[in-house]
Order: sequence, then C-alpha cells, then structure tokens
Amino acid sequence: MGILTILWEKWVEFRRDFYKITLAAIIAPLMYLVVFGMGIQTTSHGEPYLNFLIPGVVALTTMNGSFNAIAQNLNVQRLYEKAFDQIMISPTPLWQFILGQIIGGSLRGLYAGAIILLLVIPIGTGLVFNFVSVAVMFLNGAVFSAVGVVVSFLAKNHADVPRFSNYIIMPMAYLCNTFFSTDRMPAGLREMVAALPLSQTSGILRSIACGESWNILGVVILLGYLAVFTGISLGFIYKKQTM
Repeated sequence: MGILTILWEKWVEFRRDFYKITLAAIIAPLMYLVVFGMGIQTTSHGEPYLNFLIPGVVALTTMNGSFNAIAQNLNVQRLYEKAFDQIMISPTPLWQFILGQIIGGSLRGLYAGAIILLLVIPIGTGLVFNFVSVAVMFLNGAVFSAVGVVVSFLAKNHADVPRFSNYIIMPMAYLCNTFFSTDRMPAGLREMVAALPLSQTSGILRSIACGESWNILGVVILLGYLAVFTGISLGFIYKKQTM
C-alpha cells in the first residue's frame, strides 16, 4: 500500500502539470533530432545518422525525465516542506517509500521516451522498438530515479541539484553513446564511458532498433547500478530515521 500511495502522489502531480511535463519532455530532444539528425546530413556505421541518433536521444530522454522527476521534488520536500519528517512517523515502510519513488520516476522517464518514439514515427526510419526496448527504457529510468533519490539526500540546498545535473547528467547525455559512438574515444576514456548506465542503454536500444543482437551484459550492468543506488538511498533514509 505504501508503494501505491507514492505512485498515486506521482499520478496526481503528473495530472496537475501534464502540459508542462509533456512540453519539457519534447522540446530539448526534438531540437537534438532536428539540429543533429536533419540539419547535419551524414552517415554513421553505413546508416543515416538519424538512425544512430534516435535510440541515443530516447535513452537520454528517459534519463533526464526520471532524474528530474525525482531529484528536484524530493529535495524540496526534504529541505523546505519537511515532508520526510512525516514519512518517518507514518506507518509506511521506508523501503516502500524509496521503491515507490523509483518506480514513479521510471514511469515518468518512460513517458518522456515514448513521446519521442511517437514523434519520429512519421520520419519512417525503419527502426524497431519492441517490448524489450520498453523494458530497457524503464530500467534506465529506474537507475536514474535512484540516482535522483541519492542526490536529493546529498543536496545541502536547492541549488545543489542543478549543479549535480550540470556536472554529471549533462556530460553523460552528450558522451554516453548518444550523439557519437564511444568507439571513437581514446583508450581508457572509452572503457570508462562505455561502462556508464546511459552508454549501456543507448547501445541496447540501438541494437534492438537496428535488428541486431543485443548484449545481455548491458542489462546486468544496469541492474547492478540500480542495486547500488537503491542501497545507498535506503542507507540514507534509515540513517535519518535513527538520528
């Protein structure tokens, strides 16, 4: 019931800000597609560059949608609304609160990614997105929702969340196999960036979209990131309860 309560809160928030959320999910990815995909006519791996770009943009959109849906809101609730104090004394198990936040953020990221898929249908690229693609998008959203929870605990003030986004999230959006392949990076840096969650998501979505076999190891890596950040989130909130 605790998880359903959190998800209902996210649903009410989504209904209230539906148009703002939808426009925010559309504008930046659409600009990426227009400027890089249509404005720059080139090829990648023997295919039109747009075919390489779309899966990467879908991946980074799920990342941004999930992270932003959780980090900002939880930070405000913790620092200014003192909502965490109410959570501590409520009958809701703390692990259900964290899990509800992660699932809610994942669904928000999935919604943002689905919008991009709908926008590119008229282009007729021939790319394929199936149930596995949706599952990977959801998993990617879960990872960055968990990251958002961790950031909301680490932030000392309202400005810390945008700073973290600028230092970590934005570089990943540009470097992690989204706009160009990590294969073109220098050795050492290439391996480090390729191991990041967004690189794994972009690679899996691109392989599925192009009808190629995808690496199950990427899913294992994403699950590993999810377990680590979920564990850190639980550690923070249970530590707060015992203080």
